[in-house]
Amino acid sequence: MALSGDSAPGGSSGAPIHSIVMYGLSTCVWCRKMREFLEREGVVFEVVYVDELSGDERDAAVNEVRKWNPAVSFPTVVIDGVKSVNGHKPDEVKEVLGL
Repeated sequence: MALSGDSAPGGSSGAPIHSIVMYGLSTCVWCRKMREFLEREGVVFEVVYVDELSGDERDAAVNEVRKWNPAVSFPTVVIDGVKSVNGHKPDEVKEVLGL
């Protein structure tokens, strides 16, 4: 797991702070593009690369993704523990975050 983005309150764009977790695969081009998008927007978020986990930790991450995205596809971005954006959909993430 890694944190990314601007650590200043609200990020560099001054947007409200959200709790964001991006579940992805380290080899996935769409996951890389989503991470780059979030970083460009100055969003503070956590990244969980499921393929870099093992054992119980990996099982827990897959189960968490399945709750938000039954297809278990990547990237899956969970926002504030109430909404997910599945796939590389920057415009949908912008809308949810109010960017």
